[in-house]
Amino acid sequence: MPAHISLPDALSADECDALIGLATAHHLKDAGLVRGTTAHDIRRAEIAWLDDIPQASWVMDRMITLVARANRDSFNFDLTDFGESPQVARYGAERQGHFDWHSDIGAGNWAAKRKLTIVVQLSDPNDYQGGTLELRPDSNVTQATRARGTATVFPSFVLHRVTPVTAGTRWSLTLWSHGPAFR
Repeated sequence: MPAHISLPDALSADECDALIGLATAHHLKDAGLVRGTTAHDIRRAEIAWLDDIPQASWVMDRMITLVARANRDSFNFDLTDFGESPQVARYGAERQGHFDWHSDIGAGNWAAKRKLTIVVQLSDPNDYQGGTLELRPDSNVTQATRARGTATVFPSFVLHRVTPVTAGTRWSLTLWSHGPAFR
């Protein structure tokens, strides 16, 4: 099983722009909440949940198709649903946007069911510096592609982070597929 896979052209540049526009118009919220407390040393970003934006309903159909293909071709996990809303995140240099090392699986109603994480690069890589999605499935760190519209899919238990954005703004779309707990 690969540590992660890349799916180029998951979204077009126009679709990336549309999602950024919808999230911006929806009034992004501080994403610094981690385990119920504000923890900007762990995560500094702003987010919008797409379930709150009716014009973004098309995103789920696209992501379901992508995750099904990725799972069938590379992971073969027992997936049952998408119990959480897709999330658009903004990591801005003015706030040193980042998300420190973490996994997407753990305690809690949703996190315990997460099987695959999908992150789609919405920004043009020339629009920001830093902000690299890094994955650490073992003792080695790999970098996800920065190509706009590309989806990176990986098991939700893989450690990953977004390095601090030092110039400009990085936008991403994240979604988690669910299934029975790993055993």
